[in-house]
Amino acid sequence: MSDLRKFAFDTEFDARGGVAFQPPRPKRAFTPEEVEQIKAQAYAEGERAGLSSVQAEQSRALAQVAAVCGQALPKLAEVAHEHRETSARLALACGRAIAAAALDRFPEAPVKAAIEALAREIESAPRLVVNAAPDRAASLQGVLEQTAQSIGFGGAIQVKADASRSALAFTLDFGDGSAAFDPEAAAQRVAEALEAALAAEGLHAEPLIPGSEG
Repeated sequence: MSDLRKFAFDTEFDARGGVAFQPPRPKRAFTPEEVEQIKAQAYAEGERAGLSSVQAEQSRALAQVAAVCGQALPKLAEVAHEHRETSARLALACGRAIAAAALDRFPEAPVKAAIEALAREIESAPRLVVNAAPDRAASLQGVLEQTAQSIGFGGAIQVKADASRSALAFTLDFGDGSAAFDPEAAAQRVAEALEAALAAEGLHAEPLIPGSEG
């Protein structure tokens, strides 16, 4: 009994019994031209439906790719920052090794360079006092006198042994001013400056992908 359907009277009659309305009967025969038109229409509708489905899938796929990239970029920025830190510290270590080797080979070079750089400041000074480590004091006297002569310094040069100085550290005192050199202290200052720069930069360096910072 559940399959019963209410009968619908499609044909309507007027008061005199004539047919007032009668729905058109379904067409059962089509011309070849009509068949081709129906096929073309069905094909176009199917093509539109297919394209719509493909575009929807593309939109979903692009949204997923964007979400994955959004999650990956912060981690990539962290990796890049770690790489910058490692590279900077490696460069600093290499620089220290090269500087140490150069100082071992040419230990008098820093004091000669200091005197030459201060030539204008010390030219009128009556005396130049140099404080250096005890094991270097004696060897510096000749180097200092030769360098002073080359720059035209005619004052007295006095080298004092100072046990508090490291092997290559020294100070120059010329009355109106002074200068100092300590390779260990200089290396420490460079390392501290590097660490401060890395800390200030943090993860705010130039973007990995130009324009991605927005």
